[in-house]
Amino acid sequence: MVKIAITGPESTGKSTLSAQLAQHYNAPWVPEYARTYLDQLERPYAAPDLEAIARGQLALWQAEEARNPELLFLDTELLVLKIWSEHSYDICSSFILENLRRQNVDLYLLLDIDLPWTPDPQREHPHLRQFFHDWYKRELDQIDVPYVEISGSAEERLQNAIRAVNQVLHP
Repeated sequence: MVKIAITGPESTGKSTLSAQLAQHYNAPWVPEYARTYLDQLERPYAAPDLEAIARGQLALWQAEEARNPELLFLDTELLVLKIWSEHSYDICSSFILENLRRQNVDLYLLLDIDLPWTPDPQREHPHLRQFFHDWYKRELDQIDVPYVEISGSAEERLQNAIRAVNQVLHP
C-alpha cells in the first residue's frame, strides 16, 4: 500500500487536495478527524484533546488500511498534531510522538501558503502562516522523510501533486 500524506499549515487546501487526488486516482482518502472532534466539543479544546484527536485519526487510518487499498491519501497526519501541540502547549504527548515515528508514509505533500486565507471558526493563526510553513519544512527535514512542496493555484497544485504521486507510483 502506498500512503501519501497531505500536510501543512491551516488554510492551505489540504482537504480539497486530498479529495481531488482521491478522485483522480479512484483511491480512498482519510479525512481530518480534528474537524469532527472539535465540532462536537462543547468547550475550548485542551492539550489532552490533541491526543484524543490523534487516536481518532489513527482509528480512521486503520479502518481504511484494513480494506488494503493500493493507494491511500491521508488528509493531515500526526506531524500536524505535533506542531499544533508544541505551539499551543509547549509539549507533545508521547503517544503522538511515538505514532508519528511509525507513520510509514511513502510521500508527504507539504502545501505552501500561497492560497488566500479562508476564515473558519476552527482556524487560529492567519498571521503565522510563514512561521508554520517553515516549521513543517524543518520537521520534515529532521525526520528525514520524502516530501514535495506543492504550490500554485488550485489547478496547479493538483497537477503538481499528481506529478509527485506518479513519481512514487512509477519511479
